Amino acid sequence: MNTTLKFARTSMLAAPLALATGMASAGGISEPIAAPAPAPAPIAAAPVAVGNDWTGFYAGGQLGFGRLDSDAILDDDDPEGAIYGVHAGYNYDFGSIVLGGEIDYDLTNIEVDDPSSEVDSIARAKAKLGYDAGQFMPYITAGVARVETTDALDGDTDGSFAGLGVSYMMNDAIILGGEVLQHQFEDFADSDGVDVDATTLSLRASFKF
Repeated sequence: MNTTLKFARTSMLAAPLALATGMASAGGISEPIAAPAPAPAPIAAAPVAVGNDWTGFYAGGQLGFGRLDSDAILDDDDPEGAIYGVHAGYNYDFGSIVLGGEIDYDLTNIEVDDPSSEVDSIARAKAKLGYDAGQFMPYITAGVARVETTDALDGDTDGSFAGLGVSYMMNDAIILGGEVLQHQFEDFADSDGVDVDATTLSLRASFKF
């Protein structure tokens, strides 16, 4: 009888130990389960600057202001007045560099009091070198010009000019811009030793084809 009781007690104690040992070996509550690592957040790609294509023909008009400066002009103030006209040209976009050529023609209401004269028009043939900065294109320009005057200083005078400008492409068809040009004319209206400088500032609007 005592032997039977001892065996029963031993069995009762051994059963929980065997159960706990089995759960541990099977990955039970004593063995932690590793949580999956969070997926890395996607990295946004860096924005890539995209330039506009300035290649093509364009034509439009300009409106601005002009001023003359010369020792031969005896006015109390430098003669000045409005200028307005048309232009047409072609640009070729090489990627970062833009090369172009243009002709323009301005009428003016600039009048000289002494000697009494009028500046009727200015025509120009331009070469342009620009930088493709996307929608903007700053550029330098230079070329030849011819000014037509009447009255005391009557005649056509050839000269040269250089200047700076900037163009802004609103869309594929419309370009806005501004330009400052410095002109030099020697022997103005066939008058020996009469040199005239002219500065013009204009706002421009063009249609691109």
